Amino acid sequence: MIPWVVLDTAPVPGGSEPLRLRQRGTEFSIQLGPNELMNSRLSGSEEALATLTGERLGIRANPCWLIGGYGMGFTLRAALDTLDAKARIVMAELVPAVLDWGRGPLAPISSEALADPRVEARVADVSEVIRAGRGAYDAILLDVDNGPDGLTRSANDRLYDAAGLAAARAALRPGGVLAVWSAHPDPAFTQRLARGGFRVETVGVRAGRSRGARHTIWLAERPAR
Repeated sequence: MIPWVVLDTAPVPGGSEPLRLRQRGTEFSIQLGPNELMNSRLSGSEEALATLTGERLGIRANPCWLIGGYGMGFTLRAALDTLDAKARIVMAELVPAVLDWGRGPLAPISSEALADPRVEARVADVSEVIRAGRGAYDAILLDVDNGPDGLTRSANDRLYDAAGLAAARAALRPGGVLAVWSAHPDPAFTQRLARGGFRVETVGVRAGRSRGARHTIWLAERPAR
C-alpha cells in the first residue's frame, strides 16, 4: 500500500483546524482534521454543480458566473467546458493556499483551469463578493463547506441564512440561478430558499460519475419577473 504524504497545510481564516493537502500515488485528498473534504477520484457531484446550472440557464449572451470555493477545480473546469468564449467567471476562494495548490500540484486535475483567460481568481470571502455584486451574475455556485451546515468555519453559515439568501438573490440577474452543493439533504434549507423568493429544485447526484455517496445540489432560480 502506497502511504499518504502531506504536501502542504493551510490555515482557514476563522477556522480551528488547518486544511491538509495529501497525495498517494496519483490520488489527492484535501482534509480538515479527520474529515476528507474532497478526493481527486470523486468529482462527479462537483462537476454536476456546474453542468446542471448550465442546463438550467441555457444560452445567454456574455454570461457571468460567480463560483465560491475552488476545491480541486472540478466545478470551475466543468463551468469552463459549459460556457462559451465570451463568458466570465469570478472564482472566489478564501484560503490563498488552495489557489496555489490549484496552480501547482493540482493543476493537471483541472486542466489548468485557473490559467483560462475567462477566469478572474480572487482571494476573498464569497459572501462579501456576493454583497458587492448587485445584479452582476447569471449564476452563483457555492461549494464552500459541507453544505448549509458549516463544517470548515461557522462564519459560512451566513451564506445560507435569510439575509445571505437575500443578498444572493439581489446579486443575480433575472432568471439567474443560485446553485448550492451539500454532502447531505437539508429540507429546512429547501424551505428557506422558497421563502427567500426562489423557485427551487433539489437534485441528488453521486459523488463519482456512477458511484460513491449521494450528494445534494439545490438549483434555486430567481424568477425573471
